[in-house]
Amino acid sequence: MSAHGVDLGHPVVVTAARPGSAMARINRAMALLNKTIVVVCSIALIVASVILSYSVAARYFFNAATYWQDEAAVFLLVAATFLSTAFVQAGRGHIGIEALTGYLSKRGNAIRILVVDATSLLFCCFFSWKSWTLFHEAWVDGQVSGSTWAPPLWIPYSMMALGMTLLTLQIALQLAAAIDGWSSK
Repeated sequence: MSAHGVDLGHPVVVTAARPGSAMARINRAMALLNKTIVVVCSIALIVASVILSYSVAARYFFNAATYWQDEAAVFLLVAATFLSTAFVQAGRGHIGIEALTGYLSKRGNAIRILVVDATSLLFCCFFSWKSWTLFHEAWVDGQVSGSTWAPPLWIPYSMMALGMTLLTLQIALQLAAAIDGWSSK
């Protein structure tokens, strides 16, 4: 299965680390987790498309109102989007501006990547923390959406929080590997 550069037939990118080290074991576990999550996210996208297709057909052919399908599809899309971010980061597949890459030396590019990873880590730490506070508030207060169906909001907030936490962990692993690579030179 391959779409837009995601090929599950090949191994997930594993951040370089000394073989047998604790970092290498953590990286392998994260790669396995990422591969498992991307399969679940792919299924979630398929289910969301089936739900929306059903909704369109039910309304068009049977004039039946489906009040739950939009939120169910959005919840699945939120889960697939946020949970798959660590997988994408593992392959450095997020959008990046490479305008400076050709002008910098190999060392300059390594420093640029280190600075971008450190900045991204700080941002993702904040985003993760904020997502977990949203999840906690929704859980404790029993918040629900404003629709007729009124599903609990802790569901999408938990997916957002978990996905951002996994992304933060992935960036931290890449940053630790980069620092380890620099210190071993």
